[in-house]
Amino acid sequence: MLDGRYQSVLEAGNRAVFTSELEHFTKAMGFDNFSAMTVVDHSLGRSDFINVDNCPSGFRAATDSPQLAQRDPVMQHCKRQSVPIVWDQQTYVRSNAAELWEAQARFGYRTGIALALHLPEGRHFVLGMERSAALPSNTTELTRLVADLQLFAVHAADSALRVLLPPDQQIDRPHLTPRELEALRWTMDGKTAWEVGTILSISERTAVLHLSNAMRKLNCNNKHQAVLKAMRLGLIR
Repeated sequence: MLDGRYQSVLEAGNRAVFTSELEHFTKAMGFDNFSAMTVVDHSLGRSDFINVDNCPSGFRAATDSPQLAQRDPVMQHCKRQSVPIVWDQQTYVRSNAAELWEAQARFGYRTGIALALHLPEGRHFVLGMERSAALPSNTTELTRLVADLQLFAVHAADSALRVLLPPDQQIDRPHLTPRELEALRWTMDGKTAWEVGTILSISERTAVLHLSNAMRKLNCNNKHQAVLKAMRLGLIR
């Protein structure tokens, strides 16, 4: 079974629930604010941006502009790379953008962690957590925070694409048979093919066949990817 934090955001059914799950995770991680952005690239260089955050009043008006984003070292890092960035005042000073840090620091954005997932079909998901208190000086503790954010972002990205994008930009949902869905549900609970067969009163070979068919229809290389994709598409819960 997935950790409850990741399971909850993966099962978010609408924007309000999705936003609530992001905020709950942010607070549990010891941060004050979060910002999430889903980007869909189109032809001719046009992109759609969908933002979800819990920014304090006045923050957007003071910091949100294309010109500032082009100079923001955190945004530029996320635009080009998939590895997380741990940032603080010195990150901005080194990029000759100290005034940008000062502008956001007034709202409590003094340090944080951010990352971007660059997905197929011109889709991107950027997630950051920010706070006013310094990040842990202990390397092990900081690494744990980064790893937790990375894993959470993978699940949050799946939900963002499902609940935030308009219908015409949604990924088509393949048709799976009831048996294939049952096999995936039990696999989600950690059952082996032999156990799935026993539960469904079918042979292990037949259980493997159902899982293989589900993987093929979902265009996945293994059963774990198939489970995650089926959950993202809302085929199983």
